[in-house]
Amino acid sequence: MSNDSWLTRRDFLMKVGILFNGLVTAALVVPIARFLAASITRGEGKAYFSWVPLGPVTGFPEGETRLATFRNPYVMPSDGKTVDTACWVRRIRGDQFQVFAVNCAHLGCPVRWFPQSGLFLCPCHGGAYYRDGTRASGPPERGLFEYPYRVENGIIAIEAGELPTPGASADLGRRGPPCA
Repeated sequence: MSNDSWLTRRDFLMKVGILFNGLVTAALVVPIARFLAASITRGEGKAYFSWVPLGPVTGFPEGETRLATFRNPYVMPSDGKTVDTACWVRRIRGDQFQVFAVNCAHLGCPVRWFPQSGLFLCPCHGGAYYRDGTRASGPPERGLFEYPYRVENGIIAIEAGELPTPGASADLGRRGPPCA
């Protein structure tokens, strides 16, 4: 018999090594590719732009601010109880509302409403906000973030999913250093 028909130990180990390296490469590349593609594939459901009901308008008396909860439409299986999100609903009059994120604009600590003083107060760093969500004092540089809302058939709903931020409305053209 000739040696051409036999697989040498060197050839065998080289082919096993190439196969092993291919499997390791696939095991590393597939999760990374899925992670990078997730922002595209998950965005197809438009979950970030879902309108979520908070309840009937009659549940929010005029001139009062009440805590409401909603289920975040953009959830992951591992989110658990954190998908139940809180917000502050202020009914000004009629169908005119303000819906504030429960998070302080400074570092995101949950603010509480104190009707006696008419202020939202942050327990972390002493941030204070007036009843209309504007900054009263403390380290936050802006007022509370607001959710867009609409009233249909006597139900108030907010556009929920991601935490509202200043986005395009932020004053990016201000003069001076960013921390001043």
